[in-house]
Amino acid sequence: MPLDPLVKPRSIAIVGATDRVGPARSVIESLGAIGFAGPIYPVNPKYQTVRNLVCYPSLTDLPEAPDVVVFSIRKPLLPEQVRLAVKRGARAAVIYDAGFAELGEEIAGLCREAGMPVCGPNCMGILNPTARSTTYKQTVMDPTGLAGNVGIVSQSGSVCIALLSDLRRYGVSLSVSAGNEAVTRTVDYLEYLIDDSATKVIATFTETVREPERYVAALDRAAAAGKPVVVLKVGRAERTQRAITSHTGGLAGESRVFSEVLKAHRAIEVSDLDEMSEVLAVCQGERWPRGRGISVVTGSGGLAEMILDNATAAGLDLPALSPAERAEAERVIGRITGDGNPFDAWGNGNYAVNVPHAMSVVNDSERIAAIVYCADTGNDGQLGHPGRVLENVKMLVEAAQRSHKPHYLMSSRPGVMNLRQAKALREAGLVQIGGTRQGLGAIDRVARYMMEQRPVRTSTSRAGAQLADLLAARPGRRTINEYDSKRLLSGFGVPVTRESRVATIAEAKSAARELGYPVVLKAVSDDIAHKTELGLVAVNLKNDEELARAFAQLSARLDRLDPRPSDRAFLVQEFVPDGVELFAGIARDPDFGLSLAFGMGGTAIEVTRDFALRMLPLREGDVEAMIAETRAAALLASVRGRPAADVESVIACLEALADFAQQNADGLDEVDLNPIKAFPQGRGCVIVDALIVARSPARG
Repeated sequence: MPLDPLVKPRSIAIVGATDRVGPARSVIESLGAIGFAGPIYPVNPKYQTVRNLVCYPSLTDLPEAPDVVVFSIRKPLLPEQVRLAVKRGARAAVIYDAGFAELGEEIAGLCREAGMPVCGPNCMGILNPTARSTTYKQTVMDPTGLAGNVGIVSQSGSVCIALLSDLRRYGVSLSVSAGNEAVTRTVDYLEYLIDDSATKVIATFTETVREPERYVAALDRAAAAGKPVVVLKVGRAERTQRAITSHTGGLAGESRVFSEVLKAHRAIEVSDLDEMSEVLAVCQGERWPRGRGISVVTGSGGLAEMILDNATAAGLDLPALSPAERAEAERVIGRITGDGNPFDAWGNGNYAVNVPHAMSVVNDSERIAAIVYCADTGNDGQLGHPGRVLENVKMLVEAAQRSHKPHYLMSSRPGVMNLRQAKALREAGLVQIGGTRQGLGAIDRVARYMMEQRPVRTSTSRAGAQLADLLAARPGRRTINEYDSKRLLSGFGVPVTRESRVATIAEAKSAARELGYPVVLKAVSDDIAHKTELGLVAVNLKNDEELARAFAQLSARLDRLDPRPSDRAFLVQEFVPDGVELFAGIARDPDFGLSLAFGMGGTAIEVTRDFALRMLPLREGDVEAMIAETRAAALLASVRGRPAADVESVIACLEALADFAQQNADGLDEVDLNPIKAFPQGRGCVIVDALIVARSPARG
């Protein structure tokens, strides 16, 4: 549907218009304040005029079909009025009231059939300062400073109010309070803003992601257009509930998957409105950071320590001064405390000389991509020298003019700034940021956005047995037992334990002797996803006698199961006592597809939930980064005389698992490899237990 009639209408009808204070009156007054040039048609059979405009008794009485109809009426009146709007040829609609779902799919279907985009229901409407139009509920008191380059799409009206309540550092190209999105959805507005020349950056507050494939495609298109999409996601996405069979399915929850989707498609995720506001502010700068190294210059040792604590906790990159840089700095400033980042430039107390020199020193560092001067100045001048307000701006502007790197003025708390400073910085193409966590985090988020993504890893194709072959041989299978799972995975290069499937104690003894004691005995069945919980695993069996006792115990426990497994058998497996225990798995998100998880193995993964996640297909370097992100990295390194583990073999194992998942994606829901035992360098790793869960026919 074309959105122009909705977001920048040439004519507006307001059903339920009245002189009383309320949304309809606010829209009429706002249209006058913002300079709307088109006709406004109040509609209400009770009045002849509203706000000195001719008021029409019905939509059918209008002199023309309006671009957009604003419905400022109660729910019971909506169905008939929407039908009249469609009949009159209206090209778009805004529905403020909630409860549109109660009106039924018939009305939404009528609008879709007519090609009529609808904002709402349960929304605040749309504000478009660049087109001088508005259907937004709040009254525009002063249009000065409204227009800018930030496109806002929010499923919450309150969040729209919050973002529009502080326009000191940026204005908006379009603000959409999308509401419940009965017809027109976030992705529709997103696609519109990508093509909108007035929009430089897009901010979205999202409760529900509808049409995920279109959403992901829009993120890719925004990235290709150089327009960051800043996403604050809350709540749960639309999806069918399902039973989770594997550990991976329980770990790879919706929020973690969505975060990885955003990362994979170069969107910028934030966790609150403070973080969002600071990212939008950073995007107003003429220059954006092209690396993660940040230098923070201050005039306070205590503030420097606080900033360093916050930056370290947030994983920000504040490179220390090199010996040469430190020597050059101390030549002018005097003794510097700490490692020079944050850079306490107070030194000998000559503020006017020391701060510019400090910025000059870090500007010459190849490890620094952005320079921040931290100085607090409030709007009310009860304390401090009044001339210092613009002196800080002058120093920063002069430093930026001698540099190709972005420079920022930062207050130590978010939202605290001096309007004269902010305005002067904006005019110079610089930015005021706030909050040692939020402001510096915003620079880092934009820096990561600007970094070139690594190419998608080339998957190794295998010609051997596939998951579809197993499923075809036994229709209706969902859980694939350990033995069959390992045979399938080994064909893709996943290293698995030596083992034999047996049915009798005689076969078990023969297999154990061939493998060599000690061994492990397990029950194996498609009907038993997790054996340990049922006491169906016996380890470190040293001889025939111990094996026979374990075989009898496991057989008895199998007999007591209700229902009994239809395909019961046993697995005699080599005993692997040593090695670092790791975990890897695949999980399918109903909206966004397959992801790879990695972390510490055994039961630790469920207790610590310390794991890394990536969407498939992987990019070059993803597996190495996943290992580094988890505590497993420390376990794999040399610890207290224990040799380092064979990390290269773990990397190869995870990449082989990803290859299997991609090649069998159509039929796969989940995979668990837990534990993986990683041995010292040169000895590889091995999968001790495995589980594959196929897609059910309904979702296949």
